[in-house]
Amino acid sequence: MKQIVILSGKGGTGKTTVSSAFAKLLQDKITIDCDVDAANLYLLLKPQSRNQFEYFGGKKASINPELCTQCGLCESVCRFDALHNYVIDPLSCEGCGFCYRVCPDDAIEFTETKSGNYFECNLIDDSKFYYAKLLPGEGNSGKLVSEIKKSALTNVGENIKWVIVDGPPGIGCPVNASLSGADFVVIVTEPTQSGIHDLKRLIELLKTFSIKCGIVINKYDLNEKQTLQITAYAGKENIPVLGYLPFDKDYIEAIKANKTIVEYSSKAAKDIENIWSKVEFFMDISKN
Repeated sequence: MKQIVILSGKGGTGKTTVSSAFAKLLQDKITIDCDVDAANLYLLLKPQSRNQFEYFGGKKASINPELCTQCGLCESVCRFDALHNYVIDPLSCEGCGFCYRVCPDDAIEFTETKSGNYFECNLIDDSKFYYAKLLPGEGNSGKLVSEIKKSALTNVGENIKWVIVDGPPGIGCPVNASLSGADFVVIVTEPTQSGIHDLKRLIELLKTFSIKCGIVINKYDLNEKQTLQITAYAGKENIPVLGYLPFDKDYIEAIKANKTIVEYSSKAAKDIENIWSKVEFFMDISKN
């Protein structure tokens, strides 16, 4: 079982487009959407939900008015401005627990709160699909990524060959959690200044974990000068460029039709198939 993580240094590069295409092309796989702050892979894959689980990712404070003597100490120590008139705003509360610790009357409770939900589903090919939704204002998304991956990879059948992980954008805690157990990372980037900047940040992160990767340049023909710049950088870093995807309105039309690109366009499907062939090739090289 090999775990392929699809990442991008920034949002909007086409990461989920590539992830959904891989999920449609491959057999004997599990698919996980680890972008728990803004999950959208399920919109294209149209899974049938089997089980829903609650996720408790942290604690929050609340005041018991029957015990509170309104001394004001809790409000004076709260750095997040979450306390007003001896009532705690749950959206502003960061769960640090400082007010709970300093309250002289034990009037503040500090309890675990629900932070979101995660879902176990079946796709049309009867393979497993997992995704999650973090509630508005909740943190600890990295922990939720770890939780959903743990759930997905527990009791995996012997017939599973691939784990496709649609990771979150950026280089923060959720990305670190999505990289756990990764065998290869597909980085989807674009030929823009911000795309190049965030690509380099992501590659530095992958160096820290010693994880092999390859680059897909999406909409490469919109700025061929910067595409050449990315290609040169990849060569300098000894990172393979897995493919160049052109700007094509079929990608837009596929999303409007609520389909993956491989379902909508045979030409784009061939491009994705070629990229996947290179993923397998470079994984074999890195293994040897």
